[in-house]
Amino acid sequence: MAEAELDLEQRPPDPRMAGIIKLAIMAVGGQGGGVLTDWVEACARAGGYAVQATSVAGVAQRTGATIYYIEMAPASERAPVFSLMPAAGDVDVLIAAEMMEAGRAIMRGFVTPDRTTLIASSHRALAVSEKTVPGDGIASSDEVVAAAEIAAQRFIAFDMEKIAVECGTVISASLFGALAGSKTLPFRQEDFEAAIRASGRGVEASLAAFTRARAAVETPPAEDGDVEPAASPVAAPPRGPEKALQGWTRLMAEINGLPGEVRDMARQGLRAVVDFQDIDYGREYLDRLGEVLSADDPDRGYLLSCEAAKYIANAMAYDDVIRVADLKTRESRLARVRREMKPPAGTRLMVTEFLHPRAEEIVGLLPARLGRWVEARPARMRFVDRLVNRGRRLRSDRFLPFLQLYAVAGLRRWRRGNLRHAVEQAHLEAWLDDAFGQAAKNYDLAVELIRNRRLIKGYSDTHARGLGKFERVRRGIALIEDRADAADWARRLRTAALADEKGAALDGVIATIRSFSEAE
Repeated sequence: MAEAELDLEQRPPDPRMAGIIKLAIMAVGGQGGGVLTDWVEACARAGGYAVQATSVAGVAQRTGATIYYIEMAPASERAPVFSLMPAAGDVDVLIAAEMMEAGRAIMRGFVTPDRTTLIASSHRALAVSEKTVPGDGIASSDEVVAAAEIAAQRFIAFDMEKIAVECGTVISASLFGALAGSKTLPFRQEDFEAAIRASGRGVEASLAAFTRARAAVETPPAEDGDVEPAASPVAAPPRGPEKALQGWTRLMAEINGLPGEVRDMARQGLRAVVDFQDIDYGREYLDRLGEVLSADDPDRGYLLSCEAAKYIANAMAYDDVIRVADLKTRESRLARVRREMKPPAGTRLMVTEFLHPRAEEIVGLLPARLGRWVEARPARMRFVDRLVNRGRRLRSDRFLPFLQLYAVAGLRRWRRGNLRHAVEQAHLEAWLDDAFGQAAKNYDLAVELIRNRRLIKGYSDTHARGLGKFERVRRGIALIEDRADAADWARRLRTAALADEKGAALDGVIATIRSFSEAE
């Protein structure tokens, strides 16, 4: 941003900073890295420094950050020669808009203990590689923090994204405040604030985030003993017809009589199941859980029942077309969209739903007998697929598209009779039978069989892939179920199934099992 555009008063350079100051910023699209660079440039010029800023764009979709690089030196008659890119071991200040970007900066050698001040937001913005892992692919921030404390001369980290969101702006304003609070640049607070004001857009929100972030750096954190523990979230009280509320009260009273180890998980499971369907469905959930409890071992801390309380609820509250439509038309969902988007007052919010149903989802809505008749005939399935298997966009902020989704959500009252429900119930019973069959002879294996339900999740193709992996793991366990270490192998199979989308790791574990099971 040109000096004339900002119209900031220029002062003589600070004599304490005789050399070139080198500052790098690592940020991705939407985090305001370019704006932050402009602000730093404006401060430098107002402080009597010559400055140069460059940027190298990263790869899109969270596989790489854009690197903004700034060099500045006291202005003189002889123009300084600046570098275009940061070099390993030669950066004074490194600003990372997210914790893993700080880790990447450390790996590239930009952060060194003899000179670098590392400023990083402690929040996470997940990379595509983390999101595509079927299991928990989220990298640990703790390892980055530990490395930063060693690699940096000074490490400043706190949740700057939270401050920005609460102030209604983007993280660049928080990062700028942390930079000002670090006192690593020889500029006055007024210079930082003037740079924000001169930008002319979202000034008040940016200044609010700037001030809060600067104060967070300048004010020492409270000692652990001075921090009050956060209050546990309280579930919203149920709402509905009086008869349904009475049924809910009876079910909750029954849960209060369960063993303490099972009670909390069962309470959460009951909420999920009743929210998915109705009170009678909640009754079915507790009946199934009661069967597990009757066969469980108190001396093992009711571990089997604790796992069953979670995964039976997940199995009963599966994702189907009805569920998706229900969630998209809920008042709470619309309120969340508005809260996150923060549209200006009086602005109409446009919400577009992206749908891509397959023939299986549509046939699954049919009555079970009719659905099986269609499903058993490939020609009819292909015909249905040609009709429905295409991308659709519905503007749910409009009356008719919203009414379409609302009508589909209303099919929940007939859900128990449709094909998808019959298929899910049969699969649930078979899964529980497998676990119950092992409970008496190998308790640990029974627990792992219950946990395998974690493999099945999501909707449409995601659900189909998970179901396929579940069956492959099931067949692999059948090869080693009589071994003493069967539970360990079951755990390895599940871990491998969650490691990658295509199942290459799972293929390797199954091949290993076959190698010794066939030899025996």
